[in-house]
Amino acid sequence: MRGAETAGGGKRTPSNRARMAKSGESHERNERSDPALPGRVLGLDYGRKRIGLAVTDELRLTARPAGILERKNRGDLIRKLRETAREYGAKLIVVGYPLNLDGTAGEMAEEAARFAARVRKELGVEVDLMDERLTSWAAGQTRAETGGGRRAKSRTSTTREENDDVAAAIVLRDYIESHPVKRAATRAEKD
Repeated sequence: MRGAETAGGGKRTPSNRARMAKSGESHERNERSDPALPGRVLGLDYGRKRIGLAVTDELRLTARPAGILERKNRGDLIRKLRETAREYGAKLIVVGYPLNLDGTAGEMAEEAARFAARVRKELGVEVDLMDERLTSWAAGQTRAETGGGRRAKSRTSTTREENDDVAAAIVLRDYIESHPVKRAATRAEKD
């Protein structure tokens, strides 16, 4: 079963509302920063060479690929992520958590968790981890079925690169499906 964790690997902490009430921050600020409320989510498919990007719509109903960041150095990567998060107005960032097929956390999962913690610290945005087993494979299948990439017997680096943002969109789609947004009932739903 796929699931989300906090970037620190533990259980979720009390809601932003409770934390802000204790700190004396206003309710209005809380409403804007509560990651459970509607607003865009930025999805990241973490890799050592590239980071695939995806973004949701404002209501968190759909996720779409949003590009690929080449990793040159940490400072440059964090700067680009900060710019991207601001550009989309992301209230939450979801980082793919590449667990082994047996559900254990290997070297890449630990690296992704450290990266997620760094993003949270540097950007000041809530960050969650999402199980991403087989998303790169699914991204390749999606590209092949939609004609968006070439189908090859061996995975070339170009094919992998083309799939990074699609893999991020799949991780993000899985996340929004498993974490429904709080929303007010419409008049028709109330009747």
